[in-house]
Amino acid sequence: MANIIQEEIGKMKEGRYIIIDGDACVITKMQKSTPGKHGHAKYRVDANNIITGAKKIIVMTGHARVEVPIIEKKTAQVLSVSGNTANLMDMETYEQFDADIPAEFKGKIISGVNVVFWTILSKKIIKQVK
Repeated sequence: MANIIQEEIGKMKEGRYIIIDGDACVITKMQKSTPGKHGHAKYRVDANNIITGAKKIIVMTGHARVEVPIIEKKTAQVLSVSGNTANLMDMETYEQFDADIPAEFKGKIISGVNVVFWTILSKKIIKQVK
């Protein structure tokens, strides 16, 4: 996938994005432990899935490389709403696509409203209503 880069887990911080088991997650907590004279530092990473909010935990050495998603944040206009799906038009490229309406935005997303959407691992997710 072209929207992924590699980075050492030891250089990551809380609030950064990471891919765990194929899902994009945000790091909520990192703990470092140094085991001994010849051992490697280990990191325990707690993260939440960006889309579902599910919690994930991984443990790995500090020099291990992890995948980091490149997230595009763009504005779109709502063209139409049908049930739980909105038809959107990207304001830069004028591309039209469908996206699911999150529960917190039901009733707020109507035709003509602008929204902020993120493209994460080729999925488009509505994150804000302008």
